[in-house]
Amino acid sequence: MSSNQHLLVMSLDSLGYRDIREHQQELPTLNKLVDGGTWVKSVTGIYPTLTYPSHTSIITGQYPKDHGIVNNTKIQPERRSPDWYWYQKDVRSTTVYDLARQAGLKTAAFLWPVTAGSKINYNLAEIFPNRIWTNQVLVSLKASSPVFLLEMNHKYGKLRNGIKQPQLDDFITACAVDTIENKQPDLTLIHLVDMDSMRHRYGVRSIEAMEALRRLDKHVEQLIQATKNAGTFDKTNFVVLGDHYQINVTKMIHLNTLFAQKGWLKAKADQTFSKDWQAMAKTCDGSTYIYTQNFEQLEQLKQLIQNVEGVEKVYTQQEAKSRGADPKCSLMVEAKAGYYFTDESDRPTVVERVDPKSLGKPDRYHGVHGYDPDKTDYQTTLIFNGPAIKEGTTVEKANLVDEAPTFAKLLGLKFESEIAGQCIDEVFKK
Repeated sequence: MSSNQHLLVMSLDSLGYRDIREHQQELPTLNKLVDGGTWVKSVTGIYPTLTYPSHTSIITGQYPKDHGIVNNTKIQPERRSPDWYWYQKDVRSTTVYDLARQAGLKTAAFLWPVTAGSKINYNLAEIFPNRIWTNQVLVSLKASSPVFLLEMNHKYGKLRNGIKQPQLDDFITACAVDTIENKQPDLTLIHLVDMDSMRHRYGVRSIEAMEALRRLDKHVEQLIQATKNAGTFDKTNFVVLGDHYQINVTKMIHLNTLFAQKGWLKAKADQTFSKDWQAMAKTCDGSTYIYTQNFEQLEQLKQLIQNVEGVEKVYTQQEAKSRGADPKCSLMVEAKAGYYFTDESDRPTVVERVDPKSLGKPDRYHGVHGYDPDKTDYQTTLIFNGPAIKEGTTVEKANLVDEAPTFAKLLGLKFESEIAGQCIDEVFKK
């Protein structure tokens, strides 16, 4: 591909294959992109299908076991709100934005996960304060491009209300539009989270989630219009993608409560537990890692977990690794649809129904993700449109890790070492 072409990647968090398959005609912007470009219909995610591991796979072409972002949050059982994998220094693989920078291209990113502290030229990193002695402005300044962040906050800060949606997406879209028009980056990455938030709170097919999908369609239109205003539209390739889908849930599984009953960890009233644990669950929502230390009853542990209501499958360490998940886990557990895991250590029962009045509070959801990417009708999707892309074409299937090498090719770049993903050559004009 010609390296003078721009690439605009728009991630609509929790966008599923089903969303486009059933609602394409209601979404004028996405409908136009599909009809005039190439739609990769069913995209199989990585395991676990969480936002931070997924976005890192999207931009590296590697599975979590290799790129290192194996979960959204870190193992900090003594903290009620553990740190997220915000910083790029935790990524062990080459990213498309690093390849672009090395080639002298200009890069911009807006709430793209795991980019804090990166060398992206114009970066508003996704990060939030979870220590009482800091605040949003300070953590964002440290993680982002400081002068750029201050400029964007000055211009558009009035649009946002902390991290609440849909205001946050309004703010981020305005910042990206301004940057496309005035800075004209070669690579722009934007992550919009409105629909994911609504699905967690109200359910996957809820009125609120569908309204968010229509809002996202308008944001995509605004971003495309920005390239027209900048005079770069004719040489910009557009990508709209999802990172995972969601599944509705009614019950929670608290494996750490079970482990506390067995004496394998010491539970605390705030649902954390002390560092001298022998076996612990680390939630990925629809699945959970099990870690052990100084523990010799692994087969007993596996049998115990298999008998818990709502558990679909227990993977061994080797099986988890072969699926691309954390090779350091002892086991990995998959929930049945309708169930999800928490890390809570001191609940009245191991399996508990979600109280509808608790929805919106931490760990209380109507819809979640994190499941095995092969679950029925749980795939995400991917749309390409632009001067390098075939028109009116569909590709039936691809993998999430195939996106990074395809993006690299669109920018005239190439990964130097071998990666798991394969370029989706069918999307390109001959």
